[in-house]
Amino acid sequence: MTDSANTSTFDDQNSDGSQLTNPTLVLNCGSSSIKYALISEDESNRITGLAENLGLDTARIKHTALNGEKLEIAIPGGRHKLALQKILELLEQYHFIAVGHRGVHGGREYSEAVRVDDHVLSEVKRLKSLAPLHNPANALGIEAVQAIYPDIPQVVVFDTAFHQTMPPVAYRYPIPKALYEEEFVVTVSMAPRMLTSQNAPANLLKPKAHMVG
Repeated sequence: MTDSANTSTFDDQNSDGSQLTNPTLVLNCGSSSIKYALISEDESNRITGLAENLGLDTARIKHTALNGEKLEIAIPGGRHKLALQKILELLEQYHFIAVGHRGVHGGREYSEAVRVDDHVLSEVKRLKSLAPLHNPANALGIEAVQAIYPDIPQVVVFDTAFHQTMPPVAYRYPIPKALYEEEFVVTVSMAPRMLTSQNAPANLLKPKAHMVG
C-alpha cells in the first residue's frame, strides 16, 4: 500500500490499539534516516518503521502495523522534520507514555540514560561539532516530540556514555596533559577494533611485498 505526503490522515485501521499496553516510542534519528518502534510495556507487541532517503526525491516512510500490514508513504524531498511529523501522526492513536532517543555524542557529562530537559537538549546541540551528522538529527527528534507532546517524558541514551566508564589510563593515553586539561581531549574508539588486533600478528610476519595498506 502506498500513500503520498499530502495525505492528511494516517490510521492503521486494521490494527487493534488495545494490543499495546503503555507503549514507549523509541526513535533513532540518523543522518539520512529515522528508525522507530512503538513497543508495548510487556514487549509482546510492537509497531516498527523506517524513514529513509531523507532529503532526496525518493524519501519515504516504510511502516509496519501491529498486524504486520505494510504501509509505504512517499515524502519526496522530505527531511527529518517532515518525516518526524508523519511518524508521530501515524502513532498518535496509540497514546504512548514515554519516548526514548538514541543519541550519538553526549560529551563528558553523560555516563547513563538521562531524562531530557532544556540543558540536555542544549548539550546535544552544542556537541554537534563532535557528531555533525547525528547530533543535529537527534535534537530534531527531541524537539519534534516536545512540540506536540510537551508533557510526555523523554530520555536519551548516548553512544559515548560507555566511554565515561573507562579508567583514566584508557582515555588519557597518549594525550598530552595540556590537551586533556585545557581542551578535554580524550582517546575513544567509536567502533570495535577486534579485526585489527587479530590480524596484526599474522600481517607482521608476511613478506613486505604481500602486505596491504
